[in-house]
Amino acid sequence: MAKKGKIVLDRELCKGCFLCVRACPVHVLDKDTTANSTGTYPASVVNPDACIACGNCFAMCPDVCIEIFEL
Repeated sequence: MAKKGKIVLDRELCKGCFLCVRACPVHVLDKDTTANSTGTYPASVVNPDACIACGNCFAMCPDVCIEIFEL
């Protein structure tokens, strides 16, 4: 059985580099269409049920604004 995960992204810390979006093999993340308080368009979790807790997004995030939990 495949691993399931839960991703928590702090959109206020995200600077919108989208390295996590490109690193996700199952397309859980995408660009947000709403700006955060700094005026930056952060990444957002668009397909949370597809998360496999691989940790690629966490490893790529230079601002440590992503947490991954195995379910």
